[in-house]
Parts: sequence; C-alpha cells; structure tokens
Amino acid sequence: MTPDDIAELFEVPLETVYQWRKKRTGPPGFRIGKHLRYDPADVQHYVRECKAAPEAA
Repeated sequence: MTPDDIAELFEVPLETVYQWRKKRTGPPGFRIGKHLRYDPADVQHYVRECKAAPEAA
C-alpha cells in the first residue's frame, strides 16, 4: 500500500501519514528503493491493536 492509500483508508491528510512514520506511531512502513510502502497485513494488525487498546481518559 502507498502512503496515499493509508491516508485514504484512515481519512487523514497525507502529511499525517508522514508524521506517523516520523514519530513511529502509525502502521509500520518500509522502503522499496525510494518508495515508501505499507504491508496490508501490518496495517490490519495496527488497526486491531488500536481497537484493543483501552480508551484514553
């Protein structure tokens, strides 16, 4: 998946996806050459973790 795909999936601006990567808070990404990509299985795992996390007070 591309960063654009992630932004569309989570309905956030593309810049937010890049900030997540910089801060290591979003789904894990990896590089193929100069291109940033996301494994769909990793994205699904990230979503499951977010759903399982207790709500912030």
